[in-house]
Amino acid sequence: MGEIDFVVTWVDMDDPKWKKTFAEYSGRTENEKNSVSVARFRDYGFLKYWFRGVEKFAPWVRKIHFVTCGQKPEWLDENHPKINLVDHEDYIPTQFLPTFNSNVLEHYLHKIPDLTEHFVYFNDDFFIINAVEKERFFKNGLPCDIAAFRLNFGESQWNKMLRNNIRIINQHFDKKEVMRQFSDKWHNKVYGKKARLNYLFKHFNRFFVLRTPHNAQPFLKNTFEDVWKNCEKELIAASANRFRSTTDLTPELFRTWQACKGDFEPYNTYDDTKMFPLLIKPKQAVKAIYNQSYKLICLNDNVHIRNYQQVMRNIDNAFEHILPEKSSFEK
Repeated sequence: MGEIDFVVTWVDMDDPKWKKTFAEYSGRTENEKNSVSVARFRDYGFLKYWFRGVEKFAPWVRKIHFVTCGQKPEWLDENHPKINLVDHEDYIPTQFLPTFNSNVLEHYLHKIPDLTEHFVYFNDDFFIINAVEKERFFKNGLPCDIAAFRLNFGESQWNKMLRNNIRIINQHFDKKEVMRQFSDKWHNKVYGKKARLNYLFKHFNRFFVLRTPHNAQPFLKNTFEDVWKNCEKELIAASANRFRSTTDLTPELFRTWQACKGDFEPYNTYDDTKMFPLLIKPKQAVKAIYNQSYKLICLNDNVHIRNYQQVMRNIDNAFEHILPEKSSFEK
């Protein structure tokens, strides 16, 4: 297994310059119509625990590509040998900037300077809370992932974006041929009941949306290059959306493309990762952090969280319990 990089995106919504630019392009400081809200950008100061978790539980990482729009936390040591501070303009075509659409940031990840072939993509609400080895993300040089279908009948913006991805997948791949050629990967026993729809939908000719474990995702850089080679027109059109839109494409396009090419090793991601919607499961999230119940967790924010300040203090206390020491990434 070669070297592995981490990529993490972050924005400081309290930055006056960012606020001004956001207001200029959105027409308001909070644009729910475009799915841009406080919950999407706010930061309660947990980022330092992301870096502490990486250093303590994944010290083998070669480099961290920290992607921002010209921002950085005051406490971050940008001169740390493992940190590559990446501005949006360093890898995204200027005609699509500024952008407030995370999907656009993700379309061009392969363009990040000095990025390794094997990398793991994090949002800033994905955290490592227990020891994790390289083999959790890559095995035999391939990303570890689960290829299992799920139903996607909802009309939310996110569901519509996922359907955009799968339409493109069906234009480029023959489902029956893919599942015949890589049957051992698409019908692998490690998925357990998570893959039951793979069997139920066996005779359908078209792909369905894959299950989406909302957590750190391993990728091959050449997957992005291949998708761009075949889908440049669609990706450029989607890149013009400065805010999230129902016409967006998401990283699931690249992930599903990877699966259809057979470029993955079967792994039940749900075994050691968990997404906690803080609107309904704040206590469970706190308990999971204290007990280090998983290797990776996602803390999904929401503007309607009750007792928000107390919830965040409880989470902060839990992180401080397992990661009390400053990392070398902190000044």
